[in-house]
Amino acid sequence: MSRKPIIAGNWKMNKTVKEAHEFVEAVKDKVPSPELVDSVIAAPFLALDRIVADAKGSDLKIAAENVHFENSGAYTGEVSPVMLEDLGVDYVVIGHSERRAYFAETDDTVNKKVLASLEHHLLPIFCVGESLDEREGGRWQAVIKNQVTKAFAGVPADQAPAVVVAYEPIWAIGTGKSASSDDANEVCHFIRETVAGLYGEATAEKVRIQYGGSVKPANIANFLAQSDIDGALVGGASLQPESFLALLDGAKA
Repeated sequence: MSRKPIIAGNWKMNKTVKEAHEFVEAVKDKVPSPELVDSVIAAPFLALDRIVADAKGSDLKIAAENVHFENSGAYTGEVSPVMLEDLGVDYVVIGHSERRAYFAETDDTVNKKVLASLEHHLLPIFCVGESLDEREGGRWQAVIKNQVTKAFAGVPADQAPAVVVAYEPIWAIGTGKSASSDDANEVCHFIRETVAGLYGEATAEKVRIQYGGSVKPANIANFLAQSDIDGALVGGASLQPESFLALLDGAKA
């Protein structure tokens, strides 16, 4: 079946509120029709209130880069799904490899965040990926299957198609290296097979799977030409308006 591409720019810890505002103003009226591609920017918490307002009425969607799984409480420095829902955020990135590596994110907390996000009408983009050692050691399938299975635990079948999976090989993030389009598609196909094992083929065919890892305007079309890659989660190449728009154009080509 044909799945609509989704391109999400992940700004990570970049841009002031003013810079984020200027970016959104520069792109919001130039993104493709949502009939062709879903256009998403994931921004730091401080910028979300401003750019959600900036993007209102446009086809640009806004994502948070993280969320806590509790609605409120003594969790200093955290942001709850209730707060993000109140802001009008559309998506939330969960379990990025940098969160796993630097901030003790686990498969269990990823699952809790996925469930909390869905409860509050936030669409999760949850990340999976193997290290270089795991790939070279032939363990990537076990690693990916475990991450996907745990993340979807407790997600009702009717909500599963709304969840986006982002495959990001850890060794290809911010390194300038990228998996070949064939290699990336092999893993994305395996992810879809894993989802099919949980929910059945029909549901698995609806779930969108992104590739992330040194994606650029020059190579995005190669990735999206593959059978099981439905979009991209993009870091550095999403930081400039022209580059972000070029990524979107490559996705709808």
